[in-house]
Amino acid sequence: MKKLFAFLALLGMLSFGSFNVAAQEQEEAEVDEQEFMEQEEVAPEEEPLQPETEEEGALHQQIKRIFIEGGAGFMGVVLLALIFGLAISIERILYLSFATTNTDKLLKNVEEALENGGVEAAKDVCRDTRGPVASIFYQGLSKIDEGIDVVEKSVVSYGGVQTGLLEKNLTWISLFIAIAPMLGFMGTVIGMIQAFDAIEVAGDISPSLVAGGIKVALITTVSGLVVAIILQIFYNYIASKIDSLVNSMEDASISLIDILVKHNLKKQ
Repeated sequence: MKKLFAFLALLGMLSFGSFNVAAQEQEEAEVDEQEFMEQEEVAPEEEPLQPETEEEGALHQQIKRIFIEGGAGFMGVVLLALIFGLAISIERILYLSFATTNTDKLLKNVEEALENGGVEAAKDVCRDTRGPVASIFYQGLSKIDEGIDVVEKSVVSYGGVQTGLLEKNLTWISLFIAIAPMLGFMGTVIGMIQAFDAIEVAGDISPSLVAGGIKVALITTVSGLVVAIILQIFYNYIASKIDSLVNSMEDASISLIDILVKHNLKKQ
């Protein structure tokens, strides 16, 4: 009997212990599940901000690293070429935008002014209008007393002056377009010289010795070409804008001569 009671007591203790262990494991599982659910609820609010910040920081650091590895001297000069070229390009674009005139409306206003108020009224219309076409008209109207031939010569001559003003500073943009890749190629040559100097000093050819000089050469070359491409795009846009304005000036000048001829015929 004593052995039976001892066996039953031991069995009860083991059952009670296993029940407690199972209960503890279930409680721990519920706690872990609750924490996991809380993390899932909090995570979507915090995750989107981290990748963008890390990406922006990485891009900034990468550009800075490439600039330093390319050599502060040549990369700085290439950067100055880009800055000055863009500054002149933006100034030209703004100037050409302000120089654009509605020539059809201007011709109509000049013709109406000639019919209603005479030459002085037409000159006032040109004086109050912005752009090279209005300046050419004013110059031609100022010579109307000397005859149509003189007016035509004056319009042609002053049109050449206005064309020169439109093309002002384009040579500087061309200079920066040409000099940027030249500076890049110069950096390439210097980088290769540095690589061969390192080989000569070490007395052995190894990738680690040559890689530094070649990397500098490639960075400066790419930078110069990128600057030249950017400025070339701006240059072509400005040149096309100037051609459009010059054609508009020529057409408007011919129309002005026709209007003045009609006006003189009506006076006679």
